[in-house]
Amino acid sequence: MAQETTAVPAAPTALRVTDASKSFGATRALRGASIELTAGEALCIVGENGSGKSTLVKLLAGVHRPDAGSLQVGDRTVVALSSPRESIDHGIATVFQEVLVVEARSVLENVWLGTEGLVRAPRSKAAKREKAEAVLDRLLGRSLDLDVPVERLSLSDRQACGIARALVRDPRVLILDEATSALDVATRDRLFEVLRERAADGVAVIFISHRMDEVEEIGDRITVMRSGETVATLRRGETPVAQLVRLMTGAEELTDHAGERADRKIGDVVLHVGDFAVRAGELVGLAGLEGHGQDGFLRALAAAAGDGGAYVPRERRAESLFESKSILENFALPTLARDTAAGVLQPKRSRARLAAFVESLGIKLGRPEDLITTLSGGNQQKVVVARWLATEPAVLLLNDPTRGVDLGAKRDLYRVLVDLAASGMAIVMLSTEVDEHIELMDRVVVFREGGPFCEIPRDGLSRQALVGAFFGQRPEVTHA
Repeated sequence: MAQETTAVPAAPTALRVTDASKSFGATRALRGASIELTAGEALCIVGENGSGKSTLVKLLAGVHRPDAGSLQVGDRTVVALSSPRESIDHGIATVFQEVLVVEARSVLENVWLGTEGLVRAPRSKAAKREKAEAVLDRLLGRSLDLDVPVERLSLSDRQACGIARALVRDPRVLILDEATSALDVATRDRLFEVLRERAADGVAVIFISHRMDEVEEIGDRITVMRSGETVATLRRGETPVAQLVRLMTGAEELTDHAGERADRKIGDVVLHVGDFAVRAGELVGLAGLEGHGQDGFLRALAAAAGDGGAYVPRERRAESLFESKSILENFALPTLARDTAAGVLQPKRSRARLAAFVESLGIKLGRPEDLITTLSGGNQQKVVVARWLATEPAVLLLNDPTRGVDLGAKRDLYRVLVDLAASGMAIVMLSTEVDEHIELMDRVVVFREGGPFCEIPRDGLSRQALVGAFFGQRPEVTHA
């Protein structure tokens, strides 16, 4: 497919990928994708889940080998990066969306994990401690105990450890694949400052995000991917967000549900825990800064709901997926009893239900028998959501379900949630995205300092009201 491009700045090439292709069984993940970036440049890559972004990153990280195409790192042409270690040896450091830490090990051990034998790594433990401390202090704006096990840290601090692991290697090319999705706002802002500092020192940055405000803030240029191809490369500010959405998805609008909400009927209470209740047909949001109690509260609701509820966890890799199993097996787990006749599993039933969700959720897959790991992160998340929708719960509880999910996938999920609410299902959703609450929710409970701080009804929802409540300002339209 022909690309819309602007001229690449006249600076030394840091990385060039030309006509890269990669297939997994019947699924063509990359179809002749090409990117180029120069020293000191930040290139943002955007696209729907399944567009090939993560596969491209994994080629650069040495996780996958391309079926075709060429790769240039600096002034060296490489057939393929055959392992993560070879990628690191070429000066490439990659941070993935999923928080990759060894929870039982200390912060210091996690930061230096995998650097054994690297020429640029400090030799003494004291030097390693000093460098790790400096990087984390800059990233977090505060000191972090380097000897504490990572399992005792918040999700945001765990991800900061993963980012620090890349930064201490002093890479020539730094790749962040949805690495901000687990960060709190303050850490994300400091990361952006660090990225600008590294770029000023000549480090090339590849930044993948589904948040358009981040793309506009960080990217010098923006490459759009669709269906495994690079379809456009544009300079920052050259194209409005609506046009980028069209390039990614072919759709101008993310959602159009305002009228549907007005027609929805709110029914009886289906879940009541303490002072909190949710009714049939309601969409209720849980919001707040990271670590203020909303995650634990949602888990408590899930426990109280019992068999009448379905809980979609935040960490799909750690809590939801069996990576050695197929897409169909992962989908069918909660409904195995329903799909068994005379003690024998009847896979046709599961396959038929999965096919319905493939259509309604827009899941992109090859064959149901393919491993779940052949799917992009967003499509894995859709399978997890479909798994629990198949149980037909009275109340659906979702923990940040669109974290790291592209605009098109969000549109699909939003449509499904609105339809489910219209059918009478109660929905409680924790989200870290303010716009998501404004777009979808009938009311939002804001958490602060470990518990509910205030409840904002639909007619009081705004970015100012929500963010203000995060920091202790009670909005004018509120339920205490």
